[in-house]
Amino acid sequence: MRAADVLAKRLYAAGCRWAFGMPGGEVLTLIDALEEAGITFVLCKHENAAGFMAEGTYHRTGAPGILVATVGPGALNGINSVENAREDRVPLIVLTGCVDADTSHVYTHQVVDQTQVFRPITKETFTLTAGMAHVIADKAVGIATEGRPGPVHIDVPISVADAPSQGGEILRAVAAPVAPVGTIAEQAKTALANAKRPVIIVGLDAISEGGAAAVQEAATRLGAPVITTYKAKGILPENHPLSLGGAGLSPKADAMLVPFVKAADVILAIGYDPIEMRAGWQDVWDPKAQMVIDITAEPNHHYMHQSTLSIIGDCAASVAAILPSALGPVWENSEAARVKEELITAFAADGTWGPDQIIQTCQDTLPDDTLATVDSGAHRILLSQMWQCKFPRALTQSTGLCTMGVAVPLAMGTQIAEPDRTVVSFSGDAGFLMVAGELATAAEMGLKTIFVVFVDASLALIELKQRQRQMKNRGVDFAHTDFAAIARGFGGQGHRVTTKPELEAALKAAQSADSFTLIAAEFDRKAYDGKL
Repeated sequence: MRAADVLAKRLYAAGCRWAFGMPGGEVLTLIDALEEAGITFVLCKHENAAGFMAEGTYHRTGAPGILVATVGPGALNGINSVENAREDRVPLIVLTGCVDADTSHVYTHQVVDQTQVFRPITKETFTLTAGMAHVIADKAVGIATEGRPGPVHIDVPISVADAPSQGGEILRAVAAPVAPVGTIAEQAKTALANAKRPVIIVGLDAISEGGAAAVQEAATRLGAPVITTYKAKGILPENHPLSLGGAGLSPKADAMLVPFVKAADVILAIGYDPIEMRAGWQDVWDPKAQMVIDITAEPNHHYMHQSTLSIIGDCAASVAAILPSALGPVWENSEAARVKEELITAFAADGTWGPDQIIQTCQDTLPDDTLATVDSGAHRILLSQMWQCKFPRALTQSTGLCTMGVAVPLAMGTQIAEPDRTVVSFSGDAGFLMVAGELATAAEMGLKTIFVVFVDASLALIELKQRQRQMKNRGVDFAHTDFAAIARGFGGQGHRVTTKPELEAALKAAQSADSFTLIAAEFDRKAYDGKL
């Protein structure tokens, strides 16, 4: 085997079935090896979008995503998606071509120290060698997936990719889940047994570890309302009486949820990673006055909040170790039910055409098992509060880095992994324009993804902030684009809608279309006022 074959074989063993990128001469052997191992290479139009497509497959399969980029500009094009993988805890294997070490001393064209570039935005970076290809591959998979997931970079020199090598098997046993024992476990169990106003807050770590069953068991046994971060939405079905939905970026939601959290006597944080949260969630509780039990994959080095008991371990195993067998009545004043009702009322569509009616119409029209993605912007804040998730990963987005241009490629990766599922992406018009070229990829792959674009010809969230600060309108508005025509130009279906009946008709047509569908929903940018 070649060293590239050894690497590809180990990635296949990890469950990887797709790799995404843009080839150059330096990665031809690598792509050949991936395909030979059974990993399909998907040609994208930009490496940044390729990284997000790879993330989309991870959310459906649990296997690491693979981004392939050639030397220099190709590698650098993918940086945004790699940093997103770091902040959003995504196991992404980043494979970049590079010139041989000896050559780099006498050759400068396109030569960049890629390991130095990727080191601060990955969990680890390696340079592949033929003799240790099997070790490096095994390390990369383990580092990317264990603990708090994240990206790992491997620079693949041209001659090394073709060099004879051997191995490819799994070298190390998977670590057993860790759970608390002894005094700290008993303290947590006693606190939960005596709680009168318990609250559960759930985040990314619980999603990464498949902790849905543990969260549902804890909520049911404790009678504790559950608040999730946006990425953890659906870990408790949001139609469950104890679900208070997502939190993170909406001041309107925070006005109801933060006082509720402050009123709790015991807070059980299950995999709660505050990298998703706005500043209003900094030190949102008092660990001296409230019992705060914090179960996370890594130690608290963020100082966004503190806890009374800090448990570093597996979410599901840790929850099972501290749940009491018996407890008294909780939330006797029905406060949790009141807050849930207030949230439903606050984010109900008001019946007029605008972003809230667009979101509600999509949820009402599309199947219950629809998989959705959403881009950053004003529409994301509103949709993250309104979109009801009945299972984990029903809605995916960039919540740590909060980058634009993510929803379209995320949806495409999702659709590639689940071709028979209804997949819809929600983008603002500016974010969509960043990745519009990937419609060509959607057409080439025969995807039937639905792309909903919120068209207001403005960076609406930034424009709103400008007005709130009584500043002049500068640098936030742009020309109107005929998005439906763009879709048709790439071989898909295109619809322009300005009313609810038009949107309903477009959504129904999209579900029976034999290609992707883009729906451009046009409205006034000020329609967000008072809704976020």
